[in-house]
Amino acid sequence: MIRIAIAEDDPQCFAQLEQFIGDYGRETGRAFQITHYDNGEDLVERYKPEFDLILMDVEMPFMDGMTAAGYVREKDPEVVIVFVTNLAQYAIQGYSVNALDYVLKPLNYFSFSQRLGRALQYVKKKDDACLTVAVKGGAIKLEVDSIYYIERLGRQLMFHTRSGIHASTSTLQQVEEALEGKGFARCNKGYLVNLEHVDGIQDGCAVVRGDKLLMSRGRKGPFLEALTDCVGGVGP
Repeated sequence: MIRIAIAEDDPQCFAQLEQFIGDYGRETGRAFQITHYDNGEDLVERYKPEFDLILMDVEMPFMDGMTAAGYVREKDPEVVIVFVTNLAQYAIQGYSVNALDYVLKPLNYFSFSQRLGRALQYVKKKDDACLTVAVKGGAIKLEVDSIYYIERLGRQLMFHTRSGIHASTSTLQQVEEALEGKGFARCNKGYLVNLEHVDGIQDGCAVVRGDKLLMSRGRKGPFLEALTDCVGGVGP
């Protein structure tokens, strides 16, 4: 399921975008979930980083699309943004908020489908490099290479990352399955470690960004084997 937010104040334009996305889904076999915002201010106030793609009108009441995109980027650096506008000059301004593309009004299906397909290819690349985790009230996306390790603490998971510590309601098993093949291993039942961030082994612990994570007897061997395969020759 690909989650798309559409920020568009013109009901006719929104209906056309919705129809085009539906047509594209039927042609390609993709499933979409669409959320509509009437203006940029509404999007910013209610925004949660749970979308794959935002189709953003530029000229809207209360808050224009460029300003809204700037606020969205503060909350969600990963979401793909495509502007919908009748002025091509806005495409250059879009680089300031890391927009991928723009679609010109009036809309036509062929041009829109080409740009939507390109955007979805980019979404897939980002999804491969990101992990979506459940948090209280919604979900967040984390870059996989920014995760140092994941700690089970009671009924929560604590994601220790480059940007800080994030609490999640996901289970460690769910996360481990999602990260399979991406260079993570358990050093004990309560820690899932990004092997790229292991600084060394000391006193029976894996040292990860200065934190010592105890290796259990049962997991020590497989963990060290995985670490050796990943970084080449780190041992106990």
